[in-house]
Amino acid sequence: MIKKQISISLLVAAILVLNVSLVATTQAVAPVSQDLTTISANFIIDGNQVLSLDKFKVRIDKEALKSSSVIKLDKLGLDFVWPWNYQPLSEVYQFDFADRGKAYNNAKPIHLEITYDQVNGNYKQLFFYDGTHKLWRPLPSVDDPVKRVVSAYIHLSYARVALLSTDELMTVGDASWYRFKGGLFAASPDFKAGTILKVTNLENGKSVDVTVNDYGPDRRLHPDRVIDLDAVAFTKIASLGDGLVRVKIEPKKFVSTDDENKIKAAGDKPEINSKAAIVIRESDGQILFNKNASSTAPLASLTKLIAAQVFLDTKPSLDKVVSYSYQDEKYNYEYCKPWESARLRVKEGETMTIGDLLYSSLVGSANNAIESLVRVSGISRTDFIARMNAQAKAWGAVSTHFVEPTGLSPDNVSSPLDYAIMTKEIFKNPLLQKISTTPRYSFSTISSKVKHTLTNTNTLLLSGKYQISGSKTGYLDEAGYCLMTRVDTPAGKLIVVNFGAESKNNNFQDNATLLNYSLKQIGQ
Repeated sequence: MIKKQISISLLVAAILVLNVSLVATTQAVAPVSQDLTTISANFIIDGNQVLSLDKFKVRIDKEALKSSSVIKLDKLGLDFVWPWNYQPLSEVYQFDFADRGKAYNNAKPIHLEITYDQVNGNYKQLFFYDGTHKLWRPLPSVDDPVKRVVSAYIHLSYARVALLSTDELMTVGDASWYRFKGGLFAASPDFKAGTILKVTNLENGKSVDVTVNDYGPDRRLHPDRVIDLDAVAFTKIASLGDGLVRVKIEPKKFVSTDDENKIKAAGDKPEINSKAAIVIRESDGQILFNKNASSTAPLASLTKLIAAQVFLDTKPSLDKVVSYSYQDEKYNYEYCKPWESARLRVKEGETMTIGDLLYSSLVGSANNAIESLVRVSGISRTDFIARMNAQAKAWGAVSTHFVEPTGLSPDNVSSPLDYAIMTKEIFKNPLLQKISTTPRYSFSTISSKVKHTLTNTNTLLLSGKYQISGSKTGYLDEAGYCLMTRVDTPAGKLIVVNFGAESKNNNFQDNATLLNYSLKQIGQ
């Protein structure tokens, strides 16, 4: 029963500000009056109760109370700075004990729920606002897509909470089946091999825990498909004759911090592992992200694109047959041991086309193939390197310097800003666009008929998720992992460059993160 404890004067004041206060000893209903930004309600709590305000519910068990108290619920609107990788599905709600939490036994959690209207398969989670660090922190949450409610527990007497969603992970959608290893396994496009997922059939409530051991389904072909289950796993939740079932998935065990970080909100800008990075829009040079972008460091094999451009400026015939010389790789061994160098495994005198050498240089990042191009260019090696430096300066890359053409020397230096400037110029050449984004290239040497197959080292290109129109990877102990990716988007071409990542995973994850962040910045 609701006890009216509001005087006439207070009631008039409440009407004037369009704010409603209710005092309740039993479960209360949400107030109906509100302005554009906020509504609120006060409740007396002294037992097991569920308090409601708009789409927000708070359940407080009797064991969580040391004594009766008053709790205030507020709806605060949407005027907040949100994490860059999440979007709000609710307004911000706040609960607050009037006695500053003295009545609350924080050993017992408070249960929170927020309902949502927007129906999509994206990952949803409740967050609370950490005012000290000025960021949103996730709460372990459960999404019920049938009831359209997300719930979580919290051990605080005061908090601002909101329901957020990210389109980087899909957790509700269709599941199909396939036959592979015959066990509790699954193919996922979102989680790495080894991750354990709980898959629940939304029609019958049956669940199964599966281990990811494959990639798929392809979302470009099946946009509503969230996961594919091994036939053995599928039969745990449905009949194989069903073909497709509607499911939700919940991660239970991660094998990669990259995956785990996907479900955690970031600040208003992404934090990356790379020491320096930049994202620019090619058409107008707009900088969408900058971290130490002007700092100079070794650029490793990103050097090869500039060498390729200087070589193509000599107007070679790609069909011309040339012979390999062991001297070409001897230059590489001034900077590394033979077994450390990425190289095309050919012998003295073997023949191939100039086109084969060019693809080997950029797709396979073969150091000896670049030196072969320098040799057959008709230019002395010293002059060739001088032309690389002159070309960089002519493009405006004033902090860039080369001492050799492969990137093996740590004295080859540039900055992400400089490399973005050079990238814009390099990919005016459609041939370099084509070669640098070729996933795999095979050829046979002409003299010995030995087949060589090269795989592009940019895994973002191999995933097919982005429309990549330019690519190059690089690594040196002194440089760390480096990556340039040029991506076509409806808002124009974006150039993403990061230097100095600590690992391959960090390198590709940083590049993808910066791309996703930039797409959101330009409204894509």
